[in-house]
Amino acid sequence: MGAGMSSDSGPEGVSGGGGGGGGPTGLGTLPEGCVAEIMLRLEPAEICRLARLCRTFCGAASADLVWETKLPRNYRYLLGKASGDDNSEGRRLTKKEIFALLCRRNAFGGANMEFCLEKKRGLICMWISSKALSITGIGDRRYWNFIPTAESRFETVAYLHQIWWLEVRGEVEFCFPEGTYSLYFRLHLGRATKRLGRRVCSPEHVHGWDIKPVRFMLSTSDGQLAQSKCYLDEPGSWIHYHVGDFVSRSSDTPIGVKFSMTQIDCTHTKGGLCVDSVLIWPQGFGGPPTASCPLL
Repeated sequence: MGAGMSSDSGPEGVSGGGGGGGGPTGLGTLPEGCVAEIMLRLEPAEICRLARLCRTFCGAASADLVWETKLPRNYRYLLGKASGDDNSEGRRLTKKEIFALLCRRNAFGGANMEFCLEKKRGLICMWISSKALSITGIGDRRYWNFIPTAESRFETVAYLHQIWWLEVRGEVEFCFPEGTYSLYFRLHLGRATKRLGRRVCSPEHVHGWDIKPVRFMLSTSDGQLAQSKCYLDEPGSWIHYHVGDFVSRSSDTPIGVKFSMTQIDCTHTKGGLCVDSVLIWPQGFGGPPTASCPLL
């Protein structure tokens, strides 16, 4: 990275006063090394905005030393997952290009799981489709079937007509960048369709969710455990039901996360439920409506 003086005067140039050479001075005359040091302390969005000011800032904003500080320590592992090659080192990509690639939707483990990099903290957001979950009775169309919908990032959700024993389980093993993560089930009561260009939600089959709460659980391979319970309500809206939180203490060590949603009181049936996905987000990450489920 060059540290010489830029010849840009551009619109930011200011005519020099007495003393020195009297040439134009301005932002464009700052050494790239100095600009890069400033950018190390900024967020990615701020760096991209500054890059538009002049060629000096644009050059500094592309420096590897700037973007390496924005990447998680295990970015090579994440790059391997994103490319489908766990041995990928990304030697042909700049750090800025790697950052941009990881911030996109990246499928892994088939087409039913995705992750992306959260830009501000360098943590991971993950989505796990209902097709990657183990759902009791999913093979019997009397109880469940997969239906297409534009309201899911995976374009398909599992729809429950009616069942006595509700049990949905899943697991994932991943090297999460160090931090605290929250796990959610994305659920919807009722079946949403389009009629004359407008969204309509059918309450058909919705019953049984106000009698007993649904129990949620997560456990990790290093002994962490969280449980919660919640009545399902608000038909017609996608709700993220918070299961619990877990901590990744080492970005170099895979952590196994198991999770479940159950309502196995066989004194009554329940139905009319759409199961879209499971989400793992950095704790405090903003998003759509979230239900607060009491911890057990």
